[in-house]
Amino acid sequence: MTAKLKDSLYPLGFGLGFLVLWELAVRLFSIPVYLLPAPTAVLSAVEASLGSHMLVTLMESLAGFMLANILGFITAIIFVHSKPIEKGAFPLAIALKTTPLVALAPLLVVWLGTGYSSKVVASTLICFFPILVNSVKGLKAIEYEAWELFSTYKGTKWEIFWKLRLPTSLPYIFSALKISTSLAIVGAIVGEFVGANKGLGYVVLVSSYHMDTPVMFSAIIASAACGLLLFWCIGLLEKKVIFWTRSDDL
Repeated sequence: MTAKLKDSLYPLGFGLGFLVLWELAVRLFSIPVYLLPAPTAVLSAVEASLGSHMLVTLMESLAGFMLANILGFITAIIFVHSKPIEKGAFPLAIALKTTPLVALAPLLVVWLGTGYSSKVVASTLICFFPILVNSVKGLKAIEYEAWELFSTYKGTKWEIFWKLRLPTSLPYIFSALKISTSLAIVGAIVGEFVGANKGLGYVVLVSSYHMDTPVMFSAIIASAACGLLLFWCIGLLEKKVIFWTRSDDL
């Protein structure tokens, strides 16, 4: 058995074990369906339209994720090369981060409507801060001796950025990307809670009104699956891009 196949069996085994325990607990303690449905009840409640709702949320999350990472990385580059801008604008970024998204989501619906735009912007706002902070830290994490060597050979700011700062910052950036994968889903769903007629957040909201807990659980599990998919894709990309980093598994 190869190491990769063996590693993939661990989450599969734990997941199946959790589902079995969940099913047994519901049956053993006779928990009502409206309170906690069994996995079999959740599976039987999956509707054909769930896939289209899942796709809507995934597309909103991906758009917000990409936009946040592009804007965050560009802002980090500006901060690294301009101390006054960093000192002036960083508190604004912190203030934006500490403002609850649920408080901003109604404003986004008022300004942008109930379409895709408000959900994409909500996802962007919640993903922006991690990539900004990690990118700034990574771009500043160069060793002094390496920077001095580039300066000695008259390296330009572009050469220092491209050949020194960027490779050094990649582990920090990918850590932020992994964090943002789950946040992007959360941002899109929060936006859907406030105003939408499609998406997983819409399904959760409508099913909660009708006390249809199995459908609600199916939407929640689908949102978790979206987050896992994005996280796995970023992890795979990380191994391809920063292949020189040492694995922690000794």
